[in-house]
Amino acid sequence: MPTTTTALLDEPPLFQAPVSPADWPAWRERLTAWRSQARQALVYDGALYQDAAFQWASSAFACGFVFMYDSAFYDRAARRYTVDTLLDQALEAFGGYDAVVLWHAYPRIGFDPRNQFDFYRDAPGGLDGLRAACGQFQARGVRVFLNYNPWDTGTRREERPDADLLAEMVQALEADGLFLDTMSRGARALRERLDAARPGVVLESEGALPLANVHDHHMSWAQNFADSPAPGVLRNKWFEPCHMQHLICRWKHDHTAELHTAWINGCGLIVWENVFGSWVGWNARDRALLRSMLPIQRRYHELFSDGEWTPLVETRAPGVYASQWEHAGLRLWTLVNRSENAARGGLLDAPHSGQAQYLDLFTGQALAPVLADGVAHLAGEIGPRGIGAFLAGQPAALGGDLPAFLDRQAALSQRASNDTMFPTRSTVSRASVQTARVAAQTIPADMVAIPGATLELETEFRVRECGFYEPADNVLFEAPYLHTLKTFRQHTTLSPFAIDLTLVTNAQYAAFLAATGYRPEVPEKFLAHWHAGQPADGWEDHPVVYVDLDDARAYAAWAGKRLPTEEEWQYAAGGAACLRYPWGDRLVPGAYNDGSSGGTTPVTAHPGGRSPFGCYDMCGNVWQWTESEHSDGRTRFCIVRGGAYFKATGSDWYADGGPAACHFAAKFLLLWPGIDRCATIGFRCVRDLE
Repeated sequence: MPTTTTALLDEPPLFQAPVSPADWPAWRERLTAWRSQARQALVYDGALYQDAAFQWASSAFACGFVFMYDSAFYDRAARRYTVDTLLDQALEAFGGYDAVVLWHAYPRIGFDPRNQFDFYRDAPGGLDGLRAACGQFQARGVRVFLNYNPWDTGTRREERPDADLLAEMVQALEADGLFLDTMSRGARALRERLDAARPGVVLESEGALPLANVHDHHMSWAQNFADSPAPGVLRNKWFEPCHMQHLICRWKHDHTAELHTAWINGCGLIVWENVFGSWVGWNARDRALLRSMLPIQRRYHELFSDGEWTPLVETRAPGVYASQWEHAGLRLWTLVNRSENAARGGLLDAPHSGQAQYLDLFTGQALAPVLADGVAHLAGEIGPRGIGAFLAGQPAALGGDLPAFLDRQAALSQRASNDTMFPTRSTVSRASVQTARVAAQTIPADMVAIPGATLELETEFRVRECGFYEPADNVLFEAPYLHTLKTFRQHTTLSPFAIDLTLVTNAQYAAFLAATGYRPEVPEKFLAHWHAGQPADGWEDHPVVYVDLDDARAYAAWAGKRLPTEEEWQYAAGGAACLRYPWGDRLVPGAYNDGSSGGTTPVTAHPGGRSPFGCYDMCGNVWQWTESEHSDGRTRFCIVRGGAYFKATGSDWYADGGPAACHFAAKFLLLWPGIDRCATIGFRCVRDLE
């Protein structure tokens, strides 16, 4: 181990282990010496870990990543949060959560000027509704983390510093922690603001937490950490045993590596299946392993935070590795089998004393070890790439409730699985309605006839973690592919249709309301840019915005029309020549709303940007709804086209803004009307022709 202060503090986040058991004792000695030297170099003070308000963190092993656009969290039809259902499902599938991260803004942020704090404020029920949902989690013993996106500097700015706003949000929602997206650590000022707002608010970093910040960050992610063949030791956990690290590899279909590293280090995992709208479900085998693992970690959490940890004690089976934990008269061995074959028979030798009893905590069975020369020879079975746990202790130390615990573990062992198949989900499209077919010569003057066509359409998406239509190869969401462009091609046949020459205006939508009395069931953000129920003076011929899909469909039905499909929209925009932009193959100043006015422009303000069929505003001004609603049963989304006047700058994590090419498609995730209604999304309609 290095001896200089800089080298001590710059050690990698995971100490990889030597291959040979003969080298393990010396390796453990070096680890112990390093810890002592590093603590001295930092003048380490772990007092914050002993603060009663924070002690929950050291036993929060399972953290569920709750994507707020997931229908498992919010029931759009019933208009309510489904916290109890979500937690019941998590208990059945994984063994339950100890904490959740309520993820809010990305990847939706950037379509309009709303900032990350607005996405919590505009959540279903507003802050009051979200606080009630947080209370439901907490009533079930589950702690709640809010999310902070430090890169959000290109949307609506607020007058106060982020640290103040975060403390205010934590206080308003009575949250227990703050997840630091993309960050390796938070500033001291943030820690101070949180402490003043609410006791016991934990900071958890996404990046590898520097050793110098362990003292006031109780948690950190161990994301994509590469372990050694013989399991290594997590640096921060070894440095401060009360520190909780959560293993996470979000795009993996096999979580063996995270399970092994977490188990051997006495740490936890992030359970994350809905990755920003992309389905990455856990297989049955990994779920079963976690179900059996978590009750042991929770029951014996003091061994992992306050006990004496001996990494890599020698075992008797090739490919099987173990850590030993001792505390309060108990010894616990966490074992992993790195082999593709089951390990059976003698697994571990342990010093024997007194009336010590031995138990297999995974099967819930008592062990009958062979005792010889003061050594207990422990035998059992660990499945291929599986995990196991042995416990030893005198009867008085084992606890009177141990039999009931063992019965529950035995029941869980009966649910073990070897099924490693990825649990796929199919995306289903909402059927497009049809209008009464009319002759082309009967369409009104504000529409244009588009002839039927058979053509090859090229569609371009930005590679973002929300995915496309169907699940894609997850390698696309890693560097260097993330944020690049991906092209899809399809052969399509279009029937004749007519399309509005312009976007639907505020005046036209006002006429619809006057004629029908339409009012949405969920009023939040409906026509939020209007005043006293009317368009602002001078804005009558601007596109109507702050309407969701259902609001647009209601107008279209009243007008005897419907929303265009993606293919219809693209053909009307680019014509038979499939132009990149409605007017040609490059952006032309003055042909579109470039955002310089800070808002929308009248729908006929840019005649130089008309499409080959004469349509206005097929590029810029506002994004446009298409009849392309999809769902995989967990996430709903719609494809929007055309781009908008607004463009958030400063980060690749934002959704695309500004003018968009005719063939560019953006995946817009749907939650509820209060979030789906935007200042930058409008629509136009079509009608079927004979």
